[in-house]
Amino acid sequence: MKVVKFGGSSLANATQVRKVVEIVKADDQRRFVVVSAPGKRWPDDIKVTDLFIDYANRVIAAKPIADITDAIISRYQDIATAFHISTDQFAPIKQAILSLPDQTYQDNDYLMATFKAHGERLNALLFAQILAQEGVKAKYLDPHDAGILVTDHPNDAEIIPDSYAQIGEWTDSDIVRVIPGFFGYNLQGQICTFSRGGSDITGAIMARGVSADRYENFTDVNAIYAANPSVVTNPIAIHHMTFREMRELSYAGFSVFHDEALIPAIEGNIEVVVKNTNHPGERGTSITAAKRINPAYPVSGIASSPNFCGIYIRKYMLDKTAFSQKILHILSEYGLTYEHMPSGIDDLTVIMRQDQLTDDLEDRLIRELVIALKPDEIHITHDYALLMVVGEGMRNRTGLMSKATDALARQNVKLVMVNQGASEISMMFGIQQDKANAAIQALYETFFPEL
Repeated sequence: MKVVKFGGSSLANATQVRKVVEIVKADDQRRFVVVSAPGKRWPDDIKVTDLFIDYANRVIAAKPIADITDAIISRYQDIATAFHISTDQFAPIKQAILSLPDQTYQDNDYLMATFKAHGERLNALLFAQILAQEGVKAKYLDPHDAGILVTDHPNDAEIIPDSYAQIGEWTDSDIVRVIPGFFGYNLQGQICTFSRGGSDITGAIMARGVSADRYENFTDVNAIYAANPSVVTNPIAIHHMTFREMRELSYAGFSVFHDEALIPAIEGNIEVVVKNTNHPGERGTSITAAKRINPAYPVSGIASSPNFCGIYIRKYMLDKTAFSQKILHILSEYGLTYEHMPSGIDDLTVIMRQDQLTDDLEDRLIRELVIALKPDEIHITHDYALLMVVGEGMRNRTGLMSKATDALARQNVKLVMVNQGASEISMMFGIQQDKANAAIQALYETFFPEL
């Protein structure tokens, strides 16, 4: 039995929805279908989720809403009309859109969560109708009825582990259940959404809950590639990778999966397969707990993530323990997180995501660090990128770090940080952001020389 999830690009218009219908019909093991809200139909289009966010903000600000509700209704109506969904069948979807401002919300955070969730909720209702119209025995399954209970964080919820037992009661369903992604219900029965991209999380939660044999995640790429195709021309497809490899690469910028989406599948040891809605016959990428390693290619993938900064601190006779404790305390007071803290004899660097900092906050942070640490030198450098080389075959292999640094040196890429993880399946480099693409290209040519 399979759980299958379709992203927004797969459901953006009637043409794409037709492809999804045929994919579901092609395999009677696809019993649970998790859907996102309709995505962009063309590059400058607006996702339905973003329309709902605009709708919510207008309601909060008491601004006119007629044009935004018309736009949202039109997106669903266009798809419904193409599949001959009657006016009476479509009426509840239209009414749900129009009645959202009339509901009672605990505060604006819960209002926003409910509005956002309706992108997925109404698309699931519509898609269940379409499947039934196409002769598939299918019904909508609301996350509340499915048992998806989440923590009480309206726009950043997490699954409550006890939910899996209730979700498991649906395991033997003999019809197709269509479930909206992105949200669940707290213990008080209020809608709370996962973080953005959370439909992937719902798919993995359902897969674990019903003990699926496979979780298929359909998107708009044929597979996960060893490097970004916009940087490297025709990179090889990774047809099999491990959960650990995917997690490492996701951290460094692979955007196929939401960062948290694999966790339920990992916990349930469920195979995840990434496939293309537009080319469903392609092999795709299988992600499992273990894989057979090709010794000729110890590296599986290379990725880069931009927009980091580094706070460099130097003090003679540095007491690292006391220094680190003071730094972490100050970061905590400002609600800031750090990614890495490499250190030397008399210095250390705090590497963090720079989008956490405004100019004012940055000035205040540096002043407080100066007062608390009394450093001999302190300064901040912006526009770092973190570059990750990942592969299960890297374990117990010598010379890989040398090959990587030699390749980067040939491209005049200055290293501001080097870190080899304890797992031995990754190497991380901090570099200047404007050198990231050249670095990826150089590393790809080094580790995939004949491809």
